[in-house]
Amino acid sequence: MAVTYESFDKMEAFMKDVFIKAGVPPEDAAVCAEILIESDKRGIDSHGVGRFKPIYIDRIKDGIQNPRTRFEVVREGPATAVVDGHDGMGQVIGKRAMQMAIDKAKKYGMGMVAVRNSTHYGIAGYYATMATKEGMIGITGTNARPSIAPTFGIENMLGTNPLTVGIPTDEDFPFVLDCATSVSQRGKIEHYNRINKTMPQGWVINRDGGSETDPAKALAGLTAGTSALAPLGGLGDETAGYKGYGYATVVEILSAALQQGQFLKALNGFDPSGKKVPYHLGHFFIAIDTASFVEPEQFKKTTGDILRELRASEKMPGQDRIYTAGEKEYLAWLSRKDTGVPLNESLKKTIKALKEEYQMDAYKFDF
Repeated sequence: MAVTYESFDKMEAFMKDVFIKAGVPPEDAAVCAEILIESDKRGIDSHGVGRFKPIYIDRIKDGIQNPRTRFEVVREGPATAVVDGHDGMGQVIGKRAMQMAIDKAKKYGMGMVAVRNSTHYGIAGYYATMATKEGMIGITGTNARPSIAPTFGIENMLGTNPLTVGIPTDEDFPFVLDCATSVSQRGKIEHYNRINKTMPQGWVINRDGGSETDPAKALAGLTAGTSALAPLGGLGDETAGYKGYGYATVVEILSAALQQGQFLKALNGFDPSGKKVPYHLGHFFIAIDTASFVEPEQFKKTTGDILRELRASEKMPGQDRIYTAGEKEYLAWLSRKDTGVPLNESLKKTIKALKEEYQMDAYKFDF
């Protein structure tokens, strides 16, 4: 499948302008486009341009996501807050909520904001690195539509529920652990489907307890409830799948109980009659000011020393490199900054259709 490249700036501007045409206010459209393109910059193709239409534009058109975001603080203390996003744009809600946590941490050492009634907020790592840029530790998580089966189960109950941590270092990039609590996630399966590639064994379990490797069948099954993602660690308990199941449950609780939001099957996006309804997702955002514990530069150096020692440790035969979290994303940026966003044939077709639908004649693409 032929892949071409478009500049990050052009694709970000295109998405912003389509968002505006879809009813998102210009300032909010800029935030949404910025966070989406950041995913492609980091090499996380499952959450960038590829999700622009199906996760955001289509949901706005379906009436299950509000293009105009109402950010309501319903409860607040010195270091905490609860926010209702009223099913607005998840990136707008997420950025404002993390900024609230950061501002509180600057005053009190720590800050936490819990959110209810939100929508898909893009890559969780974006919000964690908002904190690292301020010399803080950033933690965030979100629940999602049911995808993961509990250990020894076959029914999709939990979302892919990332538990994401960003930590500042003295290196050129922060430590950022940004991953789902499942072996894989829908976005990656969608990416495999777009490039017509068979999935590895063990990602998706079907009703018979077998492994589904056809991405189209897996996506259909996840929507219909006839297949489910395996938790981190895999199926059963022999490879410790109960650990991923446990962490996914932690994220589910913190994304629902503190803010009294929706959870588990209530997040499937359909009412009992099968009609599409808002997802009502929950998030949480934590900022920890390292200066409240130690001199920030000392903290960064210790963190950097830990990461450097890990990378310098003895390697497995046949391997020439050990990575630490956030390093591959930094290397992806170095590789892509001069080439831009990789677009396969499926994505190019989608962009052409959006360009025509929203009459974006000012944009000239090289495909």
